[in-house]
Amino acid sequence: MSDVLLPVAITVPLVAATLPLALGLKYESAGWPVAAVATTALAGLTGAIGLEVARGGALSHALGTYEPPVGIELVADELSVAVLALVAVVSLATLAFARVAGPRGNSFYSGYLLLVGGLTGLVLTGDLFNMFVFLEIVGISTYALIAADRSGASAYASLKYLVVGTVGASLYLLGVGYAFLATGTLNMLDMQVQIVEQASYADPLIRASYALIVAGLGLKVAVFPIHAWQPDAYQRAPDAVTTIVAALVSTASAYALMRVSYTVFTVDFLAANDAITTGMLIVAGASILAGSALAAMQSDLKRMFAYSSVAQFGMIVAAIALANETALLGGIVHLVGHGLLKFGLFLGIGLLALGYGARELDDLASAARSAPYTAGAVALLGLGLVGIPPSIGFLGKWYIGVGAVESSMAGGDPAGIGIAAVIFVSTLFTLSYVARVIERFYFAGVGLPGGHGAEHDESGHGDVGGHDDADRGVAADGGRESATGDDGPLTPVEGAPRSRLVPDRVPPASLAILILAAFTTIALGFGGYALFEWFDPYLTEVFA
Repeated sequence: MSDVLLPVAITVPLVAATLPLALGLKYESAGWPVAAVATTALAGLTGAIGLEVARGGALSHALGTYEPPVGIELVADELSVAVLALVAVVSLATLAFARVAGPRGNSFYSGYLLLVGGLTGLVLTGDLFNMFVFLEIVGISTYALIAADRSGASAYASLKYLVVGTVGASLYLLGVGYAFLATGTLNMLDMQVQIVEQASYADPLIRASYALIVAGLGLKVAVFPIHAWQPDAYQRAPDAVTTIVAALVSTASAYALMRVSYTVFTVDFLAANDAITTGMLIVAGASILAGSALAAMQSDLKRMFAYSSVAQFGMIVAAIALANETALLGGIVHLVGHGLLKFGLFLGIGLLALGYGARELDDLASAARSAPYTAGAVALLGLGLVGIPPSIGFLGKWYIGVGAVESSMAGGDPAGIGIAAVIFVSTLFTLSYVARVIERFYFAGVGLPGGHGAEHDESGHGDVGGHDDADRGVAADGGRESATGDDGPLTPVEGAPRSRLVPDRVPPASLAILILAAFTTIALGFGGYALFEWFDPYLTEVFA
């Protein structure tokens, strides 16, 4: 009966999403406790599912009385458990920050739980059409959350994402329709069998199906040149929303691409269709270079790390297209590691904005003196993003790069060497902008008298949830100009949180989570062999 854990894990956040609105008729502050209980329960269920998979291998559950392939199937294996753990941990940890930073209100927490439920279903579904359903749940809830502070800029960013996301979902659904016409099934494992028995890897309908699915999910992942929605969405969303969206939403879409590529179409399909994989590698390489270069040009911290995500997801797409075991292991490790790194980085950026009003690179002068723990954690996470060992960021890049070289040596195709080269160049770009952040933290403004803080509103919390472009000019690259032009040391905004334990003027619970996230990325960097052992059953099945 352990397989019953799968539908329960999806049901808990989806049902809980109705409670803040229902209880809100009587209780104004019902949303946060409901969300906390639901995400804690999801974390517990995720742990139980992980134990069952570790003990007995993959779990599957048929919904209702209809067995697959006719009925709907839920599946948990080593890959889905890893991504589900990321969803559970990040969704629970972000709540601590959302409680102090906002947005607040029962409707926000309903949307938050709807997003968590959609992500959980997306990770656990074994059916292509239901993957579309959960993609739409994730998309709709994300659109609403990005616009949660009700500013004009956030609404515009949400609308842009809605248009792009709708196109992506439509392309994905069209691709699923083509695959259904060719195979007569929507169950992932059954479709894998039917592609071989009824169609072929050279069938134009199957090829078109995969190309459309890749294009649709590519829009949601935000690879270059279809990435333009992501920087605006990350920058304009409330800080707590950016934290969970940056860590999970595109990560879940990249997981969906990986799952469809290897569970439905298989490595043999990729090997038989060089034109498709070559196209994916070209797009991935362009995404890696363009995302890194654009990130290095930014002054707004959110936009900087948003463009960074374009590059990092390009590496994951490259790992999928390379279609060898080493690269796929790297793609999986980088998928989970990047989600954890971006959770920590955007949480740190949000804490600096909450306590000190710092949103621009120029606002960070000597932040390590005013907020040593926050700055130190962000610096560690930034170095992990660069790929400095030991960190989870290094492991992912290393395996992808080695897999790329192995691909070129095995097949004589220079594309693999090209991917390894662009990963190296991208790492140099990443080092350049992370070094700028660290330089501002530890060396800028040293010895200057006085200081500056951000403009703050009457509540004393500064520009936390939304962003008013009237207070900050808009830079030519789409970012905002610094609020000040000097290098004075970072000073807290009026009413910033205070703790007797640390000098950082940020919420203690969120600071503890940030520090834990930073050290977790380092600890995982030492766990290369353990990660290989965990994912080995999945990789063995894929490449059998």
